[in-house]
Amino acid sequence: MRTGAATPDRHGWLGPAAAVVLAVTALRVWLLWLNRMDLFVDEAQYWLWGRELAFGYYSKPPMIGWVIRAATELAGSDAPFWVRLPAPLFHAATALILGRIAAGLWGARAAIWVALGYVTLPMVAVGSILISTDTIMFPFLALALGFWIKMLSRSAAAPGWALAAGVALGLAFLSKYAAIYYPLCAALAALLIPSARPRLRDAGLALLAFAATISPNVIWNLQNGMTTLEHTLDNADWVRAPSERAGFDISGLTEFLGSQFAVFGPVLFAALLWGVLRWARQDAPTRLMLVFALPVVAIVSVEALLSGAYANWAAAAYLAGTLAVLPRLGRGWRISSFAINGTVALALPVLGAFAPVASLGGHPLLERYLGRADMSTTILDIAEADGESAIMADNRDLLADLFYTGRDRDVSIYALPPAGRAPNHYALRHALPDDLEGDVLYVAGGIPPACAEGVTPLADFAPETGAYRGKRIRIFRLPASCWNG
Repeated sequence: MRTGAATPDRHGWLGPAAAVVLAVTALRVWLLWLNRMDLFVDEAQYWLWGRELAFGYYSKPPMIGWVIRAATELAGSDAPFWVRLPAPLFHAATALILGRIAAGLWGARAAIWVALGYVTLPMVAVGSILISTDTIMFPFLALALGFWIKMLSRSAAAPGWALAAGVALGLAFLSKYAAIYYPLCAALAALLIPSARPRLRDAGLALLAFAATISPNVIWNLQNGMTTLEHTLDNADWVRAPSERAGFDISGLTEFLGSQFAVFGPVLFAALLWGVLRWARQDAPTRLMLVFALPVVAIVSVEALLSGAYANWAAAAYLAGTLAVLPRLGRGWRISSFAINGTVALALPVLGAFAPVASLGGHPLLERYLGRADMSTTILDIAEADGESAIMADNRDLLADLFYTGRDRDVSIYALPPAGRAPNHYALRHALPDDLEGDVLYVAGGIPPACAEGVTPLADFAPETGAYRGKRIRIFRLPASCWNG
C-alpha cells in the first residue's frame, strides 16, 4: 500500500524509538516491583488458568493463562510481580511493531512518534500494572495488521504475508475474541479503499491460516458446551432476547464515548474523530487505519446504547487509531497529547506503588485492589485453626483470591454447586463434589443456605478498608450434605 507521496525514509527510527520505549518499560518494571496492589479478581483467575493449562476457559480464550504460566515458571515464583510482568513487556513489543508499520508507510519520523505515542497511552499505562487479555492480544493484533498491509503491497511474496497475517490474527483471537473485529474491518476497507482490496487467493489463505490457528479453541468450545460463547452472549445479554433486554440508553452511550477520551487520551480521541470528517483529504494508509479503528468504536457504541459497555471494550481500535492520528498530528497538539498522556503514564504506576497510602476522602484511591489477600489469609487461618481442610465460597471475588493466596496451603477450595449453567469458572471446574463427606467451612458473602439457620458462625465481620469495606462476611462450619445430600 502506497502513501501517495514521495518514498519515505524508513531507516533510522528503531534506535531512538527503542531507546525511549525501553526506558519507559524499564521504569514501569521497576515501579511494578514496588507495586502494592493485590491481584484483582480477573488477574487471580488468569493465574489459576495458568495452573490448569487448556485450549479454552470459561470466559476467555487461553493465551493469557499460557503466558502467565510461562512467566511464573521461568521466574520460579507466583508473586504478583511475576504474574504481571508480561504486561509492560507485551506493550513495549506492540509499540515497536506499530513503529515498524508507520516506518513503512510514512517514514522514520512517523515511526518514532507512533511508538512513543502508543507506549504512553492511558490504556497502556493501566495495562502495564494490571495484566489483561487486551494486553496479551495487542502485539499479535499489531503483527496481523502489519502483515496484512505487506500483503496488500502486491509483492511476489504476498501468499507468505497472507499466511502470516492469518496466523497472527489467530494468535490474537486466542488472546481475546475482540480480534474478530479485524476481519470485519478488512472487509469494510476493501469496499471503501481500492488499494485495500486483496487478491481472493491471498484473502483465502489468510482465512485458512486463521481458522487453523484458532481450531484448538473451537474444538475445546464444542467439547465444553460452547462455554466461552455463552459467556460472551451473557455480556451482550440483549442478543438473547432483544425485545426484552435491549434498551435505548443515551446515558450509557454518552458514558462510554466519554470514557474513550480517557482510554486513548483526550487529544488523540478527538483527532481520531476529526480524521473521519477529513476523510477526503487523507492518504490511503490513513484511511485504512481509520477503517480499522472507528468501526470498532461504532460497534461497541451500539452495545453501550443497547445494554451498556465497559470502557476497554473498544481497546482494539486504538492500535490502528494510533497509526491514523500521530503521523499527521500538528506539533502543538502532539505536545499537548504527550503532556497529558505522559503525565497519566507516569502517575498510574507511581500510584500503584503507593496504593495503601494514596487516599482521597479517607479511603485509598485504589481501594478495590487492596485487602483481598488479607481477607483470604484471614479465612485460611480460620480454616486451619478449626481443623477444616475444605472451604467453600459463594462469591467469585472471594474464590479468585482464595485460590491464589491459598496456593501453598493444604486446603481444598470449592465453589457453590451451580443450579443450571455454571455462572463462572469456579462453579464450572471447582464446584463442591457430590460425594464429599464431612464438614466444609462455608464463607457467606451473601445469604447463607437454609441449613445454616441456627448455626453460630465461626466468624462474622465487615472490613473497614480495602475491597471488602463494609461488606459483611460470615464463616460457618456446615456439613457438605447441605448441598450434595
